[in-house]
Amino acid sequence: MTVKRKGLPPIAYIGAALLICGGGYMSFNAIKLGENSPLTQLVYGNEARQLTVLGDTFSGYSTLRADPFAAKITQADLGIRYQDEFDQAARAKALGREADIIVTTLDQYLKHQPEGRIVGLIDKTVGADAVVLNTQQYPQLKGLNDIAKVRASASAPLKLVYSAGTPSEYLAKLLDLKFEGLSLSDFEVVEVEESTQAYELLKSDTQVAIAILWEPFVSKARKEGNTVVLSSSDVPDAIIDVIVASDQLIQNRPKDLSQFLTLYYQHTDQLIRDSGVLSQQIGKDGNLSPQDATSVSNGIDFFTALEANQWMNSGTLAKRIEATSAVLSLTGETAGLVKNPRNLYTQDFMAQAVTHSKQVVASIATTDPELAKVLRGQKSSTIKAKVTPQQIQAAPKVGNFKVRGEVKFATGSAALSGDSQSTLKALAQEINEFNPSTIAVNVVGHTSKTGSAATNQSLSQQRAQVVANYLRSQGVQPNLVAEGKGFSEQLPGVNPASPAQQRTEIQLRRVGG
Repeated sequence: MTVKRKGLPPIAYIGAALLICGGGYMSFNAIKLGENSPLTQLVYGNEARQLTVLGDTFSGYSTLRADPFAAKITQADLGIRYQDEFDQAARAKALGREADIIVTTLDQYLKHQPEGRIVGLIDKTVGADAVVLNTQQYPQLKGLNDIAKVRASASAPLKLVYSAGTPSEYLAKLLDLKFEGLSLSDFEVVEVEESTQAYELLKSDTQVAIAILWEPFVSKARKEGNTVVLSSSDVPDAIIDVIVASDQLIQNRPKDLSQFLTLYYQHTDQLIRDSGVLSQQIGKDGNLSPQDATSVSNGIDFFTALEANQWMNSGTLAKRIEATSAVLSLTGETAGLVKNPRNLYTQDFMAQAVTHSKQVVASIATTDPELAKVLRGQKSSTIKAKVTPQQIQAAPKVGNFKVRGEVKFATGSAALSGDSQSTLKALAQEINEFNPSTIAVNVVGHTSKTGSAATNQSLSQQRAQVVANYLRSQGVQPNLVAEGKGFSEQLPGVNPASPAQQRTEIQLRRVGG
């Protein structure tokens, strides 16, 4: 059951964004609606060369509403008309008609398929979006595996709340797709329009077991004693902001598009060089306190021009499109997979921005080599957490990862059989979506209740070790540890001697973050 709640538009929505450019353009007088208005409309620069932009109040879009960026646009004799459109389907439909530019999430772009191509990247979230468990209301709720027990003892259906059409909804889809024992169909799903409402329901509605929030509400909920079980820092490339242009704009106004991207990345590169200015921009844009603005900015990793170009050139973006398309296809949001992801983007219009960024990097490389690396996109690679097997097994559980296919062993043996290897190869790719500095994997083997306890304990340990070793051989990055449970933890309602008891669990554990 899904309940849609209407409310005020978001103020500091943290999520993935696409910049999508459409065809027709119009001239407007410069106006700026009042700060208390639920809709924002900004017009600045040369009306004759105006680009109409549709977006929302996501803080990642704050550059488009920032005075310094408006000054750059005006000085360059270009023009922008920026306006909110909170309906993602309507925003996509407007592309090439009422709008020259729209901003949206990668998953929403793939879902609604507007007539446009990606021309650049804005950001990715690194902790700004998170799945929060209502531990205040349900003290036993510390991981996704605890949901079943809470649901069994609850007097009414549990609720899961998120903001529709945002990365919060995408994280909900990932939960449903990736974790055992958690299905959205088991909840009364409540869709709201922004994170303030989801956060208030987490506090006021005793049936809300899970709220998917964005900053600064993630930090607020954590401070109040709730559990952040999974965040975009754990899947750091899952929620990506990109910049896209319609075929019409690409064909008719390529110079304007190129100039727009150059000015955008000039401003963004400057913000990356001074995180304090970035926090100030986000705070002013969303009317946030300095503390909340810092929480928001810390959760967004903005792309530099060189990094965005590298993602496109290396095929990294194509892989992200394929991964996101797979999630949408498996959850029924789209009819099938994207067949040619490289056809959805072009880096042709970033050439001027890349040239300018290279010049900036060359000028500061000798005096500030670390900043030069950041601007090149050579950010510190994710470092695997240094933990012992005992620390992994004692770490908080995120949940049991869903295994697609079967992991089978010959009777009384630890040798993989059937299609187990192909299942584990696919599983290895999915596990590598997770951040090895925050997530580790505990492979747990179980047997049926046949034979002696000692024999089954040894067999379950051997089987778990075989699975762990095979996953390592496939290049799994997170830490792995194997653990045998014998037949000490039986599935309820299943004959203890049934082969169904012979199973391998892939437990994700939080070891950092």
